[in-house]
Amino acid sequence: MKRNYKLLLLVLLLAFASCSFTTKKFQDPNKDKLLIQLITYVLEEGHFNPQDLNDRFSEEVFDDYLEQLDPFKRYFHASDIKEFEAYKDQIDDQLKAYDVSFFNLTHNRLLKRIEESKEIYKDVLSEPFDFSVVEEFSTDYEDLDYVDSKKEMKERWRKQLKFSTIANYDDLISDQKNSNNADYSSTGNSDIDLEKSTGKAVNVKVKKSLSELEEEAREATERSLDELYDFIDDRQRKDWFAVYINAIVEEFDPHTFYFAPEDKDRFDVAMSGNFEGIGARLQKKMDAIIVNEIISGGPAWRQNELEVGDQIVKVRQENEDEGINIVGMRLDDAIKFIKGPKGTDVTLTLKKVDGQIEDITITRDIVELEETYAKSSTVIKDNKKFGVINLPKFYVDFEDYNKRNAASDIKLEIERLKSEGVEGLVLDLRNNGGGSLQTVVDMGGLFIDEGPIVQVKTAGEPKEVLRDKDRSIVWDGPLVILVNELSASASEILAAAMQDYKRAIVIGSKQTYGKGTVQNVLDLNRIVRQNSNGDMGALKFTTQKFYRINGGSTQLEGVKSDVVVPDRYSYIDIGEKDQENPLPWDKIDPVDYKLWGSYYDYDTTIAKSKERMANNEQLKLIDANAQWVKKIRDREIYSLNYEDYKKALESNEEESKRFEKLSDYKTNLTFQSLPYEIELMDKDSVLREKRKRWHVSLSKDVYIEEALNVLNDLKMTYEIKKVATSVKN
Repeated sequence: MKRNYKLLLLVLLLAFASCSFTTKKFQDPNKDKLLIQLITYVLEEGHFNPQDLNDRFSEEVFDDYLEQLDPFKRYFHASDIKEFEAYKDQIDDQLKAYDVSFFNLTHNRLLKRIEESKEIYKDVLSEPFDFSVVEEFSTDYEDLDYVDSKKEMKERWRKQLKFSTIANYDDLISDQKNSNNADYSSTGNSDIDLEKSTGKAVNVKVKKSLSELEEEAREATERSLDELYDFIDDRQRKDWFAVYINAIVEEFDPHTFYFAPEDKDRFDVAMSGNFEGIGARLQKKMDAIIVNEIISGGPAWRQNELEVGDQIVKVRQENEDEGINIVGMRLDDAIKFIKGPKGTDVTLTLKKVDGQIEDITITRDIVELEETYAKSSTVIKDNKKFGVINLPKFYVDFEDYNKRNAASDIKLEIERLKSEGVEGLVLDLRNNGGGSLQTVVDMGGLFIDEGPIVQVKTAGEPKEVLRDKDRSIVWDGPLVILVNELSASASEILAAAMQDYKRAIVIGSKQTYGKGTVQNVLDLNRIVRQNSNGDMGALKFTTQKFYRINGGSTQLEGVKSDVVVPDRYSYIDIGEKDQENPLPWDKIDPVDYKLWGSYYDYDTTIAKSKERMANNEQLKLIDANAQWVKKIRDREIYSLNYEDYKKALESNEEESKRFEKLSDYKTNLTFQSLPYEIELMDKDSVLREKRKRWHVSLSKDVYIEEALNVLNDLKMTYEIKKVATSVKN
């Protein structure tokens, strides 16, 4: 009861700025200690699965914190780690006492080692690299031991810098080789040569020697590090302390996160959706900046080259000759370079998911939200008309639910499709990361008469069953739901409910993302009396867990597709199960529900689909490509001998050619916008171009093609079998 009461207070604090609800006082004059006091209290009383602050917890924080500070093990020495280990099982005790001794020790030592590393990299890069030497570099940093001496540290830096430089070296050689319009002179340092016979000056581009290119490559590596260290030097103590705090809170689960004051401001802007940039959401993994979402309708989406999983290596502004290397940079600092005023160009150097390096240029713009809304299309297949609805998000107007939300928009699109005489419906939830819970419940109700949609569990509270209470059914025809590994949260709830009711066939990845939790964001300033320490930031923490109506959680396991089809992410670690410290899968009691009354012959339909998939050459090639991408991404040993390095690159490029025909795949399907949208497109050329691009992508989409095949099969079996059974598994 005591814990439930305190949890209620925390919920109230989310809505009210007053701190009068709690008897707990947070008045420590030391901001660091006050922050620890606040966060440990909130997590203990409000987190869905609070952790015991014990020695095991301490050891995990210790390891994760040091990995975040020094992921490449190029700062700390083994002697530092030995000294730090005195605190390995003491962090829990320090947290309880609001003691920051361990942080102070590591912070001061890190600053010292960073200063030493500046001299090391300058020294290493002052001498040429010999790329004829046969030696290798491993990117398996986890298995690296910490160095025992300055000599070993210099050697570690030498190999890492040589690895960075050999890539620059190859780029320069390739650029020089591919300068098609250049006339090269083999010697000389001037770009002006004198034409002896006429006495006229002629521009001649000088071909640089390999030694000159090697020097340029080293200089590029040094510039990148200089820029990185400029940012490191700008970091204040509070920035490093936020790293320490997040090493602590992320032990609770991967979605619990502390927002320092500046981060909270950026979070608020992101939630409002109003910003100028490229329209992509990024995350940091080790020292890499990874694209984890392309915002529909945004500049990157329109440009159509940036993809989820791409690593951004460099960022170049339109008035710059060279890009800034953002590898190792703080995510917040990297974003400052990527975002920018509307109408300006930014060039990103990407490491694609298949390991290829390429540059793309995106014109920044105000990121439009219109394409996050539902859109639909019709298509004729086997003389039957079907509808396709794409839903990128489960959106809602938080100020007025009835104003606009995903459920009401889907209902409207279904009504429009019905007026066009469609005989089956595809609901595309691929890449849909979730959103409003209420919209899921309302949307599920569009396809059943009434009944439970999802169960919600709050720690220490009885479960809550969220039901559709509206007996009306908007769509009672054949239904297919498309998902992939990036379908998460609300998408998983809807797909799971329709699967449990046997209301729809789910086609897609082996399983969806597996995020079965919900988070709240608490402004920490709201629970501090008479705060004179400045902005305390905010804490996002997990408060609830979702469960299917059959009792199983969507956490970790996600939703398993009825028909599994491969895609490029099939073998990449991209789901909740691949995150650090995810909450476990579990189950609770199921609820009573009835299978869909107008029963289609699901077993026969699924069997026929699986047979088609097994014989589909496009899907076989997609699967082979996914395995190849996995092999490329898992590679850890690289040659530092240029001849061998180049051979490996050429081998990869040659192997990648067999997958080029993936983009050539086409169906004979033609997609058509609905009449109301055609009228809008007559006045809106931008909308017309968006729909044209969408329809082209649908016509090349093997997954949509199979979804339509399944709809056709379902339609054919409609009258074969009708069953209505009360179920409680």
